Amino acid sequence: MRYEKWIAAGVGAAMLAAGQAQAAGELNLYSSRHYDTDERLYSEFEAATGITINRIEGKADELIARMEAEGANSPADVFLTVDTVRLARAQSLGLLQPIESAVLEARIPAYLQDAGNHWFGFSQRARILFYDKTDVATPPQTYQDLAKPDYKGQVCIRSSSNVYTQNITAGLVAHLGEAAVQDWATAVVGNFARAPQGGDTDQLRGIASGECKIAMSNTYYYARILRKGDKSITPEQLANIGWVFPNQNSIGAHMNISGGGVAANAPNRENAVKFLEYLASEPAQEYFSAGNDEYPAVPGVGLAPSVAQLGIFRPDAIDLSEIAANVDSAVRILNEAGWE
Repeated sequence: MRYEKWIAAGVGAAMLAAGQAQAAGELNLYSSRHYDTDERLYSEFEAATGITINRIEGKADELIARMEAEGANSPADVFLTVDTVRLARAQSLGLLQPIESAVLEARIPAYLQDAGNHWFGFSQRARILFYDKTDVATPPQTYQDLAKPDYKGQVCIRSSSNVYTQNITAGLVAHLGEAAVQDWATAVVGNFARAPQGGDTDQLRGIASGECKIAMSNTYYYARILRKGDKSITPEQLANIGWVFPNQNSIGAHMNISGGGVAANAPNRENAVKFLEYLASEPAQEYFSAGNDEYPAVPGVGLAPSVAQLGIFRPDAIDLSEIAANVDSAVRILNEAGWE
């Protein structure tokens, strides 16, 4: 497998010259997934198919900009990223093409794919609530509960510029409407234990240190700590962190996905479709869970022990395109609420 880190638009283009990109048995993958464990996913695809993956890795926005700049001459075959917003943005810019695949239609639930078949979700992370079991006798049971005055000075959460924060807010807008979510966001800001900072793991560390009582995080960050540990969280502190899958009696737990689509000008289109179908296969789906502590997209696939410990829950089955459509409103709401 040839592998390049993103440095700037155009860097590495010589490695993917037109003749090379169109050679039989290759796949040019533009990926913003940054997990070393994915190496096994790629190597097993290569071994099974004989197709060589040429990988360009970088931040999603940078890769989208690169594909835009490359235009019709882009060597990209597949765009792979870790949130709905970027997939929808790539689609809106005309960077993805619709595909027909009986395999993907049969295996990927409808709510985890674009209605026009431009992109598909292959793994999931539920965005749930964590709390200090030693201090919070009655933890919040819904996202809306974070606005309750009972939790004043207790909530740690990521910044308004983070796509996870934007996505959950956009999801709530789709379900509840802008006015209700504006009130919610303003009240949550009033319950902050500290100014938004850091990543999801930092929110869990905030609970362990006592700075926070309640936090929001994607499931795979906590599952990863269960599997690998964290130098900032002792086993005793970890045991004191409880979790709630929110809104189980209503809309369900908000889901973030990792997904991908075939690039609009893919020179190796057939290989690109094969790759997406491979990501929906049983072995690949099991590895998303075992290798990166995610929930598989395909129903019935076995869970890694770290994921299984979190449990099964009711997901929000909203069409992810609705979330993407409400992101602009979500950003405005967060800004007006003073959510830093």
